[in-house]
Amino acid sequence: MARAVAGPEIERLIQLLARVPGLGPRSARRAALTLIKKREALMAPLAGALDEALAKITVCRTCGNIDVRDPCTVCSDPTRDPALLVVVADVADLWALERASAVNARYHVLGGTLSPLDGVGPDDLNLESLVTRAHDAAIKEVLLALPATVDGQTTAHYITDLLRGAEVKVTRLAHGVPVGGELDYLDEGTLAAAIRARTTF
Repeated sequence: MARAVAGPEIERLIQLLARVPGLGPRSARRAALTLIKKREALMAPLAGALDEALAKITVCRTCGNIDVRDPCTVCSDPTRDPALLVVVADVADLWALERASAVNARYHVLGGTLSPLDGVGPDDLNLESLVTRAHDAAIKEVLLALPATVDGQTTAHYITDLLRGAEVKVTRLAHGVPVGGELDYLDEGTLAAAIRARTTF
């Protein structure tokens, strides 16, 4: 077993940083050293930002986004298309779509996908309010922007069944060859999906 090289406070900082996705034990150690070396420029402002965020962060009751206000910035934006509702599994997916500037719509965050193996059922997801929102006369299309996994597709089929009574068009993201993708490097499932979803050129 390796000996501790720093006091318990520093070791705790490293352990907490190692829990952040994308940071392993070695990266967390490097991040901790950088924060310590640049205490005034990095650590103090980071601690202040974390305190401020903890005090203000809330979950939007309309869509499920994380923000410092309720309704969130997205839901409060009057320039968004009220006819299109994009359903995502997680807030990270919402933020990814916003970074891409691919759609100017309203969102609905499910809080995950159906996963019987992990014990995630319909009651664990934000489905009831989705059905309510889909019955709003302003909404004409519900776009299911869910992962192309077994759980994501299961969730998409479940939602499609739930929305049969609503007068909305239910669509999903296209699957297939990514921009800049080489066919030789793609898996068989992606290629098959691309062939099935082919369009006129």
